[in-house]
Amino acid sequence: MTGQVVHLIYWAGLALIALGVFGALGAAVGVAIRDPFPWGLLLAIPVLVGGLIAMGALLLLWRSFCEFYVAIFKISEDLSVLRQDMEQERGRLGKQP
Repeated sequence: MTGQVVHLIYWAGLALIALGVFGALGAAVGVAIRDPFPWGLLLAIPVLVGGLIAMGALLLLWRSFCEFYVAIFKISEDLSVLRQDMEQERGRLGKQP
C-alpha cells in the first residue's frame, strides 16, 4: 500500500513542477512583451533557460526523494520479516530439550 501512496505523491509533485514550468514560460513571455523589441527578447531567453534548468533540478530532486522513501519502506518491510523469522527460530530453539 505504501508504494501506491508514494506513487500518487510522486505524480502530484510532478504536476506541481509542470505548473512551475508553465510559470517560467509565462514569465519569459511577459519579459519579452514588456520591454521593447531587442531588449525584451534578449532578457526573455535567460529567464526561460534559467527557469527550465531550475525545474529540471527540481524534477531530479523530487524523483530522488520519492525513491528514497520507497527504499526506506522496503528496508522496513525486510526488517520486519527478519524479526519474525528470528522470533520463530527462537521459539523452535526454546521447545527443544
